Parts: sequence; structure tokens; C-alpha cells
Amino acid sequence: MVAAILYGILGALALAAIVAVAIAIRARLCAGRVVVRHSRATLNSIQNLDVSSASVDEASHAGAEPRVGGPPTPAGGSTDHLSSRFLALGALAATVFGALATRLFGMQVVSSEGYRRQANENKYIDVATPAPRGYIFDADGVALVKNRSSLTVVADAEVADDRDVLMRLSAVLGVPYSVVRARLADTSSGAQSQRVVDADVSLRNVAFITEHSDAFPGVTVQNRTIRSYPYGALAAHVLGYTGSVSADDLKEKPQNSQIELGDDVGKSGVEYVYDRVLAGEHGKRRVMADANGRVVRVVSETQPLRGSDLHLTLRASVQYTVDRTLADLIAPDGVIGTGTGVAGAVVVMDVRDGSIVAMGSYPTFAPETFTGGISQDVWDLYSSASSHHPLLNRATSGAYAAASTFKSFTGLAALRHGFADAGRTWTCTGSWDGFRSGDVQKCWLKSGHGTLNFEGGIIHSCDVVFYEIAYGFFFAGVSQGGRLSDTALQEEAIKYRFGQATGIDLPSEEKGRVPTPEWKAAYWADVPTEGVWRGGDLTNMVIGQGDVLVTPLQVAVAYGGIATGRLMKPHLLKEVRNGRNAAAVTFQPEVLAEPDVSDEHLSLVRRALNGVAPASPALSKAFREQGLDPTTIACKTGTAEMVETEDYAWFACYAPFDEPRYVVSVLVEEGGGGAATAGPIGAKVMAAALAADEGEPGKVGRVEGSTGESVRYVGARAGRTD
Repeated sequence: MVAAILYGILGALALAAIVAVAIAIRARLCAGRVVVRHSRATLNSIQNLDVSSASVDEASHAGAEPRVGGPPTPAGGSTDHLSSRFLALGALAATVFGALATRLFGMQVVSSEGYRRQANENKYIDVATPAPRGYIFDADGVALVKNRSSLTVVADAEVADDRDVLMRLSAVLGVPYSVVRARLADTSSGAQSQRVVDADVSLRNVAFITEHSDAFPGVTVQNRTIRSYPYGALAAHVLGYTGSVSADDLKEKPQNSQIELGDDVGKSGVEYVYDRVLAGEHGKRRVMADANGRVVRVVSETQPLRGSDLHLTLRASVQYTVDRTLADLIAPDGVIGTGTGVAGAVVVMDVRDGSIVAMGSYPTFAPETFTGGISQDVWDLYSSASSHHPLLNRATSGAYAAASTFKSFTGLAALRHGFADAGRTWTCTGSWDGFRSGDVQKCWLKSGHGTLNFEGGIIHSCDVVFYEIAYGFFFAGVSQGGRLSDTALQEEAIKYRFGQATGIDLPSEEKGRVPTPEWKAAYWADVPTEGVWRGGDLTNMVIGQGDVLVTPLQVAVAYGGIATGRLMKPHLLKEVRNGRNAAAVTFQPEVLAEPDVSDEHLSLVRRALNGVAPASPALSKAFREQGLDPTTIACKTGTAEMVETEDYAWFACYAPFDEPRYVVSVLVEEGGGGAATAGPIGAKVMAAALAADEGEPGKVGRVEGSTGESVRYVGARAGRTD
């Protein structure tokens, strides 16, 4: 406001002064010109004087003035007109020059400091340089993810306008001209940032560009770091992959985050969850830019700092066993459909603290595929049904019918509410129609199991025993006139975290589902007649079929709860180490829950699980082949019945029985019987985990990602065999 008033006063004064001077000068000039003209006219009249007396007399008599030398000049005529025109021009000029003078004074004196500051800000620009990410290690210090050097050709922004340089870069690097131009035109990393033209450039091409620098102005070669995976696809779904930061990443970035355009950020797995830990501190490159934004020179540069290292709970040797075993079973020659099953998942967890020792999902992918950006063709392949979705982590994000692995938890519910006990027996004839509806439900063993007690019902996985248990729950419910909650059976399973996320430090975990009358009514809201809760819903749910959905991780956590009486929160982080290799963060075990279950009931279920392997010829053989005594294992098989495909195979176990250390859960999609297919995998993996716990060095090798190739799979169609 003060500056505006000052401008106005100065402008008015300047204008008044200029106008006054102009008028004075013009008046003097006009007066001088009139005097000179009159003198010259008088002189000419005298010299040419020729007047007769007669003419004078006539003129006198007529009352006319004598004429001397021509017509007279009117007083104030043309001179006054010219004076007004010059006055107007002078005023206009005064206005223009006054405004210019005022503006010049304002720029030079009043606002000089502000303009100087803006000029400096435009002149120097700070550009961030990406920092190398921290390494990822297993629990024993084996590097699972590292960084490697990559010779990278980068160019200043203005090179995009030089067609000749673009043509030379295309020819030398072997990259199409249109691609080179597009990469240089990309402003996602900032207007003044250097653009990456090509990475992993050969030494020969680097030497050529360096030796002919005059032909490549604005182009330099930098030694940058990119992600390296020494073991290929090993633990790919746990580790995840990185990619260039997107606009959505910037919108969702946490406060105090240094994420900038041009950075690589975690997109999945622990790379995503612990991105802020792994990401380092940006370097700063201060450049001088001209008025067009072109970089003139680099003023200063500070080097970036590498991110902190992440140490996981994984054991590389156990992880290799998991990944290799799944691949050998499902795609022995690299093509899905040529082995047994079409997909699978395995989870190995330490029941003592919730540490995830191994987690595998097949088909898998090679994280290196995403280095530098994934092509659209590969992305489309990975997203297709024929590839069986290699990017899906089935261990945490795959939801399946739990099958007979669920019987351990519905069995606990039966013991709590008095629908089963140690002395009660049931008779299985292979079929059951307790509701007298004519809709006969079959046991997996169609010939029947005969008379069984509770332990025998779990050991032999008899469906009829559990149909009877569900029947008791249904008619004891308040909706049927009883006093028991209609969800009493479900409540026991929910205590073991079914239908809830476990909270593992991985993204996109599925919650699964434990069906209830309320859920069914809501699900069938548009068809109310289908939303009625019936006895058949309970007889399906009690054996882990129907609408029950669980993840392999949930099964592992729940069986860990049976083994110890505590549900441990599963986790992958062991510790974070800073640049000085000092532990900055160490994970502390967390107990999710301690289910309210009597020791008597828990002991009964444990004894039953301990009798499964010795009673199964297939399981006994599988464990003995791995050097394990079947009597030291507590386990449960399961076969999820499918309508249009081969059945899904389940297996869950923990060991040693007397002093549990590890729990293993296995799922094989379209794998058939749990004991025949999933059981041997569980035995092999458990043996590897126990060996690693004893300090035995295990094999660690490279794992190949899925090619996405598959053929139509035709299983044995043998039906349930658990």
C-alpha cells in the first residue's frame, strides 16, 4: 500500500514538471517565429512600395485601409492552432515518460530486493538424486535382495529438443528413436532432472559416448544402483518388488516422507510395507538454469545415503525347500498342468514367537522382471487366468474352504458345549440323514468308519461324527427353541482368528469367512428365501465346507494356538539395522490371544492330532522318508470338495509334539487328497525347519519364476481320500 502511494506521488510530480517545461519551451519558440515573420513582411513592403495619390485618395474616400505588399496576416490565426497541437503532443509524451520513470524507480529502488531474490531462486534449482535402497537379509544374514551397479545413460532436459543427438543415441544404444524421444520428454522426475535414456549399458557403448562427448552435448553416463536378487524368485511374494513412484504414491505418502518423482518405491511385499525403512536419503544436485529452464552448470552436489537394511525372520534354506518343492510338484518341467495341482501355498511359522520361517506361493514371479518397469505383454500374461496369477500371494491373499483342518476347532466347540466328550461314541455307516430330509450327506469314506469316539473322529476325519455335532448345535440354538446362541459353533473358531486378519506385516491380507445367520441373510438380501439359515449350513460348516473360507496363514496361526495355547501374531521383521550395522529396531513378539479353552479339552484335541500320522500309511511313510518319527508329529489332513475341478488338498502339522517349535500349513489347488498330496510336502518342509533350528546348513539355490505357460490340467478325480 505504501509503495503504491509512493508510486502515485512520484508519477504526478514527474508529469507536472515535464508538462510545465514543455509549455514554457514551446511558448518561447512560437513568439520568436512571429517576430521574425513580421519583420520580413515589412521589409518587402517598403522595397516594393508603388502607391499613386489617386489610389490613396480613392481609398481614403471609400474608408478603406491602404494595402501594402499583399494580404495581411490575421492576428493569432495559424500560430495559436499549432501551439495547441504541440501542447497536446507534449502532454502525451510527458505522460508516457512519467509512467516509465515511475515504473523504473519502483523496479530499481523500491522492489529491487524482491526482484533480486526471485532472480536468485530462478537461477539456482535443487534437484534430488535417488538414494540406494537398503538390503534385505534372512535371519542368518543371507542377502536376499541387494543392489548392483548399472551403467546408466542420462541426459539433460534440453536434449529432448535436439533431434541430431536423439538420432545418435538411438543408433549407439540400439533403442528406437521414438523410445529415446519419449524417455527424454518424460517430465515425471521433474523439469530440470536428468532423464534416464537407457540402463545396463555395455562398456563399449559407454566408451563411445564418452570419447565422442562433443557429439552428445548434455548426455552423461552415471553408475547407478538397481535392485538385485541373487536367488531369483526365492521368497518373491514375501520380498515383493519395486517400481517408479506414481501420482497416487505421492498423494498417499506419509508425512515427512522424502518420496519424489523419479524414485523407486516398494510396490508389494516387505518392499512396500517397509519402504520408509529401506529408502535412503536423497542426494542434492544444485544446478544453474537459464531463463528457459536449461541447465547451464552443476553448482554443487551431495551424495545420497543408502537406506537401512532389513533383516527378516525367513531362513533361506527352508524357503528354498518350500519354493523348490512346490515348483517340482506343480510344474516339474516349468509348465503348469504337467504335474500335480495347478497352484499352491506353504507357511512355516515358529510357534514360540510368531516368526515366519518360510512362506511360499506358486506360481511365482521373478522380482527382476519389474526392474526398470514391466512390459505390458508380461503384465497381461501375469494377470491372465491361464497363467494362474503368479502375482497372487496365496498364503495370505488366497481364501479357500478349510475342509477337515477345521474339525479341530469345531471339535473344541463340541467339547465346550457338551456335544462331545472323551467317552462318547458315534457310528458311521458312510452316509447320514439326521434331518430326515432325504438329502443324504456322505462321509468321505463311503463304506463307513464304524463306531468311533471323539479322538477317532479326528484321527480318521469322520464326517458323520461331525454331522452329529452340528445337528446338536442347530437344535440347541435359540432360533429352534433352544437356549444356546445360534453362533455358538462359530464362536469357537473365531477365537482362533478365523474370519479376521492376523495382522502380518504384508499387504492385502484376506480375512476369510466364518458364516453366520446374519452373514447369510445379508449376502442373500436380494433373494430372502435363500438367506434363511438351515441345519445344512451347520453340517457343511462343521467340516470346513460350505461358505467357510480361510487362508493358509490363518490355518498356521490357529494350529500354533492349539500347540501352545497362545495365538502369536505372525511377523516377518526380525530387526532393522542402520548404516553402522547396529540394530535400530528389533521386533518384539506379540500375543494375539489366549483362547479360553480348558486344558482338558485342549489336551484331548492334541492327542487326537498326534494320532493322525501313525494311523495314515501315506503320512507315516512321508515323515519317515524325511527322518522324522510320525509319533512326534501332530497333524491334520483335509480335502476340500470342489464341483467343477479336482479337490483341493490341505495339510497342517506342528512338531515336536511334546515341545512344539514349528507349525506348517500346506494347500495345493486341485491337488486331490490331503494325505496323498499336501502331506508329503508338509513332511519335507517340517524336516527342513527342524534341521535349520539345529544349525544344520541347508541348500540355498536360485528359484526360477513362472513362465506363465500352462496346459489343461486333468487330475485323478479320485474324490476325497483324507
